[in-house]
Amino acid sequence: MANHEPVATGDTVRFLGAAGTVTGSKHLLEIDGRRILLDCGLFQGLKALRERNWRKFPFDPASLDAVVLSHAHIDHSGALPLLVREGFRGKIHCTAGTAELLEPMLLDAAHLQEEEARFANKHRTSKHAPALPLYVGKDAERALSRLAPHGYADEFSPAPGVRTIYRRASHILGSATVSLAWGRGGDERRLLFSGDLGRYGRPILRDPDPVEERPDVLLVESTYGDRFHPEHPSRELARIVREAAERRGVIVIPAFAVDRTQELLFVLRDLEERGEIPAIPTYVDSPMAIEVTAIYSRHTEDHDVDMAPGTARGQLAPRNVKMLRTSAESKSLNEMAGPMIVVSASGMATGGRVLHHLARRLPDPTTTVLFAGYQAAGTRGRLLVDGARTLRIFGQQVTVRAHVEKLDGYSAHADQGEILRWLGTFPGAPARTWCVHGEPQAADTLASTIRHRLGWDAAVAEDGATVPIS
Repeated sequence: MANHEPVATGDTVRFLGAAGTVTGSKHLLEIDGRRILLDCGLFQGLKALRERNWRKFPFDPASLDAVVLSHAHIDHSGALPLLVREGFRGKIHCTAGTAELLEPMLLDAAHLQEEEARFANKHRTSKHAPALPLYVGKDAERALSRLAPHGYADEFSPAPGVRTIYRRASHILGSATVSLAWGRGGDERRLLFSGDLGRYGRPILRDPDPVEERPDVLLVESTYGDRFHPEHPSRELARIVREAAERRGVIVIPAFAVDRTQELLFVLRDLEERGEIPAIPTYVDSPMAIEVTAIYSRHTEDHDVDMAPGTARGQLAPRNVKMLRTSAESKSLNEMAGPMIVVSASGMATGGRVLHHLARRLPDPTTTVLFAGYQAAGTRGRLLVDGARTLRIFGQQVTVRAHVEKLDGYSAHADQGEILRWLGTFPGAPARTWCVHGEPQAADTLASTIRHRLGWDAAVAEDGATVPIS
């Protein structure tokens, strides 16, 4: 295998994804001759990014001592089956919540890829003959067999001499910041990786944990580094639901199966309880989201104080909710009229059952398509939010007459103010801060803001670059 690896000198970190973009998170650490990969995600969105998933890794997977995951989202974990297939034999470290989420997520990712390849071959919608899945279920199972879960604040060693601690990042269940330390006394070095940093004051999850030690190098996400989330998004959600109900339309919500679906169900129930929206039929059309909802209910170590009373009363979803597990149940929605709400994956409309609902409902002007999360460049979700009047689904152009709404207030990513709030918990300034996991404008703005407001040495990570840890 020719990986064309650069020769590293001293302790370094190499940015191999989520640099200049929000997907494909991979950061390769070289520490005292050891190799640790922070995250191992798939690229999503633009075709040029997705094509990178098919390339050889720019390092030898067999040379890695360990993988340390920040959380379970596919853009941070989805390439693990490929890594193991290509020779990685170490442990994949994660939190307990992440370990439980990874099983349905990686198996579902493999299933979707196999299904899409079958569909493309049957209908000849791919230029490749035959179309192949990126990986299959057995690859995902091999990756899952290498998981090593840990609790928050429990120190572990992914490689000899390297001490690592997870703390809550509050992005999704099990998400964590990653603190690594090595060396002793005056020679000690520290690197802190924010992963995807979550929000303050959200329902379901606790606030992010403060930072307890000053890192030499900080890798901080910058997805919303150039903006602030609107306050009180539930008011806007209530308006959208009321308007759709008045015109007896269907609300299709492409929602991430992990965290976003659970939070939306929680908020819809709360709005019903307060009489701000009518109690209309709600369908969760995602087997993975249904499974993840059960996982969320079990991991009380992450629950916010608002979550516990609802869990005890069984009030985490609207009154008229129905969970759809089978494809037959999913297809039955095509014949149903509104008003109703359909919550279905995927959140950026890149695949999954939601595509069938969009193909069916987009031409109908009584339909509302509601996006309640970040939409990466090149995804169908981003195209709709940007005003596309047609959308290619299953090889066909679908006319868009539906209302398209976007709610940023439900993003699970911290905005600029929340990132700065978290940085304000540091006991001292890092020697160097690198902004990762952001599109160019967001990353540039955050780096500039950190320099001017905090006086820290901050810059934007460059894809493929190798930088020292000193």
